[in-house]
Amino acid sequence: MNNRPNHIAIIMDGNGRWAESKGKNRSFGHEKGAESVRTITSYCADHPEINRLSLYAFSTENWKRPKLEVEFLMKLLEKYLKNERKNYLEGNIRFEPIGDLSIFSKSLRKVIDDLQNVTEGCNGLVQSLALNYGGRDEIVRAVNALFPRIPITVELLNNALDCQHDIDLLIRTGGDHRLSNFLLWQAAYAELFFTNTLWPEFTSAELESIIKKFKTVERRFGGLN
Repeated sequence: MNNRPNHIAIIMDGNGRWAESKGKNRSFGHEKGAESVRTITSYCADHPEINRLSLYAFSTENWKRPKLEVEFLMKLLEKYLKNERKNYLEGNIRFEPIGDLSIFSKSLRKVIDDLQNVTEGCNGLVQSLALNYGGRDEIVRAVNALFPRIPITVELLNNALDCQHDIDLLIRTGGDHRLSNFLLWQAAYAELFFTNTLWPEFTSAELESIIKKFKTVERRFGGLN
């Protein structure tokens, strides 16, 4: 076996717990987590066998967090996207956000749109940040977009989703063993890897180790080899 990790998805969990373990506030953990996003994205961009990287940045459920933490995350996201523009272009990385972006502020939506537009011509790694994203919400929005077109086939529904690409390798950091409403449709035949490493300490070396294990897995997709 030598599986190719065309599409890697990561549930980036553990920023707050990492900060608290250091005696810091949760905001410090989110800032450190943003650095890990940069590191892992750069690693994937440097490995042509990886075509797409999807990162769970902010879920539809994250609005339940304290107001000050949510406000900080919105400011951090806007700052990150502005500061990373040069790195996206130099790394030939195309930015494709997924999720319901309509709820964000005008200024944040403009930053998201601008980065997506300026990187549209990049033909290397595609990086998707899942923003105000929930797997169930994505499927419901897709069905509503198709209604009343019938019959709805697997192919038709797939093409109406935010992300239309099956996941090969899905990784969750932070020690929990669940999908947390992330890319439920796309993860139907993904290989799942869970690590106790908190996201701010997740390195490209650990990602490379997981990819090596992934390449040895026999993927049958319901059939027999």
